[in-house]
Amino acid sequence: MPFSNAGHLGEEGIMQIPAPFDYARASSVDDALALLERHGPESLIVAGGHSLLPMMKLRLARPEWLIDINDLFELDFIVRDGDRLRVGAMTRHTTLFESDEVRRLFPIITDAERTIADPVVRNRGTIGGSLCQADPAEDLSTVCIVLGAEAVIRGTAGERVVSMAEFHVGPYETSVAHNELLVEVRLPIRPRSGSAYEKVERRVGDWAVAAAGASVSLAEDGTIDHVAIGLTAIGLDGTVTEAEAMLHGKAPSEELFVEAGRLAALACDPLADQRGAIDYKRHLADELTRRVLRRASSRAAEAQEG
Repeated sequence: MPFSNAGHLGEEGIMQIPAPFDYARASSVDDALALLERHGPESLIVAGGHSLLPMMKLRLARPEWLIDINDLFELDFIVRDGDRLRVGAMTRHTTLFESDEVRRLFPIITDAERTIADPVVRNRGTIGGSLCQADPAEDLSTVCIVLGAEAVIRGTAGERVVSMAEFHVGPYETSVAHNELLVEVRLPIRPRSGSAYEKVERRVGDWAVAAAGASVSLAEDGTIDHVAIGLTAIGLDGTVTEAEAMLHGKAPSEELFVEAGRLAALACDPLADQRGAIDYKRHLADELTRRVLRRASSRAAEAQEG
């Protein structure tokens, strides 16, 4: 029986109740894929629901079917597999935040999870839901880009693995087809590495005014062997390649971090809105890039000594 309502408008004329929809609860990944195939492109997946349900209330999303995947415990895992960490798409934010192995290998994730929303959202929201929302202000998207993560996507025809650059094809749009599921995120583990994330928000748990993330790997002689810098919410696709090229092969130093911050400010394309003016957001890109490079390099040096 479909969920239904008469619908009403709030005081400002904004619809606050979802349009009618049917509901199904998947019992396994194969069952979820079969339901998606059966109900077609007008069906949507719901896990935590903290992004989808507000959009449905505003009638920005009007699925005919909601397919609930909260019983897919097979997608809730964190497993080290050789030189990569495998994270199931249904892994909750709280699980990531509390994982000692995640904190040791990828402190950038712990940094970012600390800033995401509030405990209620973190207890229900999942890494898969965050990535599939593909919001330009979403923290874990930047984190996964910086870490060089891969997304494992499964459909009835089998699995495929794509890079984060291929996964995110635009704002609120991913390469996951309507009859596919993101099932896993794979994070490469690099030796002598450190990472960091820092965010400026108007109030605790809010979307970012601006944020930056960095991952640094050191060569045996202490120079930068690999570096990635990402920005959140200020108009940058991918990473700050000019700054990365400038840093590569050099010993970490404050002078280099200052120049990288300058290049990050030039590379982003922020919009003026209620969160701040363009010049302010470029200033944040500069300052936050310096901070995360400083912290990521320090953490990489500690990993090298350990």
